[in-house]
Amino acid sequence: MRRPLVAGNWKMNGSRADNSKLVEALVAGDPGADGAEVLLCPPFVYLWEVGRLIRESSLALSGQDLCAAASGAHTGEVSGAMLRDVGCRYVIVGHSERRSLYGEDDQAVARKYVAAQREGLVPILCVGESLAEREAGHTEAVVLRQLQAVLEVAGAASFAAAVLAYEPVWAIGTGKNATPDQAQQVHALLRARMAREDAIMAASLRILYGGSVKAANAHELFSMPDVDGGLVGGASLNVEEFLAICRAAG
Repeated sequence: MRRPLVAGNWKMNGSRADNSKLVEALVAGDPGADGAEVLLCPPFVYLWEVGRLIRESSLALSGQDLCAAASGAHTGEVSGAMLRDVGCRYVIVGHSERRSLYGEDDQAVARKYVAAQREGLVPILCVGESLAEREAGHTEAVVLRQLQAVLEVAGAASFAAAVLAYEPVWAIGTGKNATPDQAQQVHALLRARMAREDAIMAASLRILYGGSVKAANAHELFSMPDVDGGLVGGASLNVEEFLAICRAAG
């Protein structure tokens, strides 16, 4: 049985005052009470303080990104060891915004995935297609290519300690979202690809959906057999919305 997982990706939002109010309300709401594992992914500068606020709760901490290098002359970067040092258990790698805005290709994402596991972090590997790629009928080819790049570097066994996230780029921050059937189709494709490597591992692999997840659509999305939770963006900054999403996953 795969335990559902909901990750709230705050992106570049928040302040110390806003974060304190948000986290206190989330801790009081106990979003993991219904069985889902719940992660908060604040900006780097707030990780330590958010980690302190959730220390006595069931909530876990995740980084939004990391550097592929372990240390050294990489001004502005944050290593996996640093993330682990401030209490992170997870880290997002290959988010579509990192790929599209900062030019991270499949090989760069694969290196970050390996770096995360090297430091004992669980990578949340994001894959997904653009609107143009979907309309051209290339969805399957794109997500399988992105996955294959990591398989070639890290191997299938590494996914026993990883999470996949399907995030259709055309649905992120647009108010649009894949229908439950569209999400299920891609999630099933990803699981079937992993089953070719290791059927037992594939059956236990958690695959999240990310792309305008809201309280209004969460239950229907999470009811799909291969959708194991969500990578939530803007809705994770709204206490009631996020709590409702977590309840839908539990």
